[in-house]
Amino acid sequence: MLIRARAPVRIDFAGGWSDVALFTEHSKGLVVNGAINLSAYATLRCERQTTQDDSVELQRILDKSIRIYSADFDTFIEADDVRQLEYDGNIDLVKAAVRRMSIQIGGFDLITQSNAPPGSGLGTSAAMGVALVGVLGALKEATYLPYEYAELASTIERHELGIPGGKQDQYASALGGIHFMEFQGEEVKTSALKLPPNIRYELEKNLVLCYTGKSRLSGNIHQNVTSAYKSEDPSVRDALETLKTTAEATKTALMRGRLTEFGELLTQNWYNQKRLHPSVTNEQIEHLFKIATTHGAIGGKACGAGGGGCLLFYCEPTREHKVRQKLEDAGARVIDVNFDFDGLQMWRASNDEIPKI
Repeated sequence: MLIRARAPVRIDFAGGWSDVALFTEHSKGLVVNGAINLSAYATLRCERQTTQDDSVELQRILDKSIRIYSADFDTFIEADDVRQLEYDGNIDLVKAAVRRMSIQIGGFDLITQSNAPPGSGLGTSAAMGVALVGVLGALKEATYLPYEYAELASTIERHELGIPGGKQDQYASALGGIHFMEFQGEEVKTSALKLPPNIRYELEKNLVLCYTGKSRLSGNIHQNVTSAYKSEDPSVRDALETLKTTAEATKTALMRGRLTEFGELLTQNWYNQKRLHPSVTNEQIEHLFKIATTHGAIGGKACGAGGGGCLLFYCEPTREHKVRQKLEDAGARVIDVNFDFDGLQMWRASNDEIPKI
């Protein structure tokens, strides 16, 4: 038996950082983001055996072990059972998902891969967490609502592995679409922004997403920003409040189809991202921003925590091709994307003789 799951990554338009748990304890966070058609995939294989009464039940693979392979990191791990999956820095997210989901059914093979660049700032680890919860939940024949998949994936990262962060990535991945999100403590409210087709198509056409070629270490940036926040740095606290008002304005601009204003708000968000800590930007990022704005970008921002990974620009309607060309000439990789409105998807595949890992 083969079970597969696919979950999209996201681009964050405005309000990122305000969803981080430390901040939402004291003030409501506001975010606008959109899921895109780059995905994390998880495939689970578990053997079945037909009993005498022709019923089909899950059966352990012959050696009763768990075998995990990450195609992204070319890493293979094998354990006799769940209890032997120790966190040691090697694909810990996959191990944590197996442990947290309390998989006791027996042995299986689990393969993961993603078609988003590493350290992209697109919420790739959250998308992988959602895909893992999806495929492992399907193995248990559990039924969850989209927000429950998001919460489970968030719990695995924040509580099982102790990784700081918010919940916007998991919710975008589980739900799909373009959303305005509100975060207060552990509570999350999501509102889909159902844009008219002509606005959505224009938005997709004029957005340019590029990968700097350098993976960012979001954990280090999170630590820097968190330390500044705890020290009650007034600039950091003011930046966070402005990020939230920018998210409100971005929601309104999108709903009213004011895309030039949307592009300008990306830059407003980026300015306040950079106020959080100097490590959010660097010389390469600033150089790429200068190139993009010189050749037709109305505005832009770094995705996720910044410091590397992907940059997002909204361009003048007849000049996005020039922005793409100049960014590629400067060594960045432009990634073609559209919005994903499906969110997490699971399906059972035929036994197509996939070689064992």
